[in-house]
Amino acid sequence: MTAQATNAPAQPAPLQGSQLWVAGMLLAIANFIVVLDMTVTNVSVSHIAGSLAVSPNEGTYVITSYAVAEAITVPLTGWLASRFGTLRVFTFSMILFGICSLLCGLSTSLGMLVVGRILQGLAGGPLMPLSQTLLMQVFPAAKKGTALTLWSMTTLVAPILGPIVGGYICDNWGWEFIFFINIPIALICGVASMHLLKPFETKMLNSKIDFVGLFLLILWVGALQYMLDEGKKLDWFASTEICMLAVIAAVGFASFMIWEFTQEHPVVDLRIFRHRGFSSAVLTISLAFGAYFGSVVLTPLWLQTYMGYTATWSGLTTASSGVLAVLAAPFAAKLSQKVDPRRLVFCGVLWMGIMTFVRSFCTTDMTPWQVAMPMLLQGIGMPFFFVPLTGLAMASVRPEEMASSAGLMSFLRTIAGAFATSIVTTQWDSQTTVFRNDLVTRIESPSQVAAMLGDTSPSGLEAAKGTLDQLVQSQAVMLATNHIFLIVSVIFVFAASVIWLAPKPTHKVDTSGAH
Repeated sequence: MTAQATNAPAQPAPLQGSQLWVAGMLLAIANFIVVLDMTVTNVSVSHIAGSLAVSPNEGTYVITSYAVAEAITVPLTGWLASRFGTLRVFTFSMILFGICSLLCGLSTSLGMLVVGRILQGLAGGPLMPLSQTLLMQVFPAAKKGTALTLWSMTTLVAPILGPIVGGYICDNWGWEFIFFINIPIALICGVASMHLLKPFETKMLNSKIDFVGLFLLILWVGALQYMLDEGKKLDWFASTEICMLAVIAAVGFASFMIWEFTQEHPVVDLRIFRHRGFSSAVLTISLAFGAYFGSVVLTPLWLQTYMGYTATWSGLTTASSGVLAVLAAPFAAKLSQKVDPRRLVFCGVLWMGIMTFVRSFCTTDMTPWQVAMPMLLQGIGMPFFFVPLTGLAMASVRPEEMASSAGLMSFLRTIAGAFATSIVTTQWDSQTTVFRNDLVTRIESPSQVAAMLGDTSPSGLEAAKGTLDQLVQSQAVMLATNHIFLIVSVIFVFAASVIWLAPKPTHKVDTSGAH
């Protein structure tokens, strides 16, 4: 690879004093808003669906499109940084993120909003790893632990605040403003970083990229995600379109695997999977994160659509799962350096499964506190899942493979969340129909209900029909919700068991900045 001309010093001195903390806050905020946008729309789906005249299930495309686009650009971050310079890619992505947020807020149709979210995800993908990279460069060696802590806290806190921020904004300003608030933040962070961090720009190299591998990656991931999103509406494999998407996804995936294994510089280094510890860790995190994210997306849909919650209260209830997670995170990071990480991961994921199992006994009469309590307790297991699992995965690969393995792990984790969102919402809708049909065969006739209410007139009979229909629908949804939570709990238990396929790590990896 031949270097292009740049005037940036190879190893600039770390920043000091006020400049250091201003730069640290700019980079932390940049990472914060990108991670925030993963969950800020979770409680906004009902508002967006109602405003754009689509179903709540179609409204979840706003979540999945962003996640898939972001996941695809994560493996490209290294190539982009080496080809165009770390700071250039960071500032361009930051400003583009703000512009795409404006496009999202101005959307007047679901198609326009999904396109905006795809572009927003493509812009946001490189920001997470590059913000961490730049933080490590601007902070002196003695304060790198502080830099990692700052970055990690924004990564952990942002998904917790997302539902709260999204709920409050939707109830008081309108869903468009969950995107508009990104604009000034993105522009300020982008422009300020461009000037303040100019000495930390890296040299541009004529790096090659595996365009065929990238095309195949986008092809099979996009086809599979679209198939999962549209399957229910098109009656699955009774539809020619769904069958074609399934074939494209299968052929694209097989071609991608073959191509990547034979390339010298693949876009995704699949050879890393030869490490049993890494493979086990990635399978565990994909299953567990998919289960967790699916339940997190389902909860506000259920609460707002059938339990009468406002977006604000739905956000507060959903965010309860992160309260104890934040408090337990430092303890989990320290403990993961002293205890076999497999034990911590097993206990953490199993605990999340137990709490999800408790949630499978919900009723329509539950108070907000009763809904939030198991989610609050579930948060205890989250840091014991994420923190040691990251360390275990990194300890299983060679030092020169760490960057590729971190990107691959992040890619699969994000994709798992997107796929789980589509599967969970589709199954929720299907199971609601199944339980409704079952309940209809068991209920009293409308005339008997009208007689019990003391009004057998035609208007009384219609009122009884309406009451019965509402009752049957709400109970069918409740049963379907519990059914999904039960399945999710089983997946958690299975994911916890998978971690024992990994060998005990022979060396430790610092997880104080794990994400």
